[in-house]
Amino acid sequence: MVRFKNRWLLVEFLPPSSTNTNSPPPELTGKHIYAALRQSVISHFGDVGWGAVGASLNVKYFSPTTALCIIRVAREPYRIAWGALTLLASIDGWTCIPNVIHVSGTIKHAQLAAIEHNRIVVARYRARAHTTAGYKDSYTDYLEQSTQELQSLRD
Repeated sequence: MVRFKNRWLLVEFLPPSSTNTNSPPPELTGKHIYAALRQSVISHFGDVGWGAVGASLNVKYFSPTTALCIIRVAREPYRIAWGALTLLASIDGWTCIPNVIHVSGTIKHAQLAAIEHNRIVVARYRARAHTTAGYKDSYTDYLEQSTQELQSLRD
């Protein structure tokens, strides 16, 4: 039996300005990201690019709180998907800058990188709010919830 080999892209969608801390709209979902990525692949790499990427492209996880996303794509054409992500300008009208944080061969390593990245982002939010490290806030609940969601992902 032949195994289908994937690449997992961990992507953070940043607002265009560092002073603008707008998170993505709450109605933004993985389907919107998939549609925007599909359109980016088609417009920049044509039908051949979409033919290479389309069968394996899948958005496995998206968090509207931290704008973090895990995308699965086949191993051979993953650079096409990465290029299309880099050239993506907006998702469903929301202007963003995609930042590929991590690329891995297994979902487990993508999960671990996402959990670590969530902790870093929440630490930044807490630093901006000038809260102490032991302070319990909604971010604590979010970290627990997102960690459980990420660990429950399966290939």
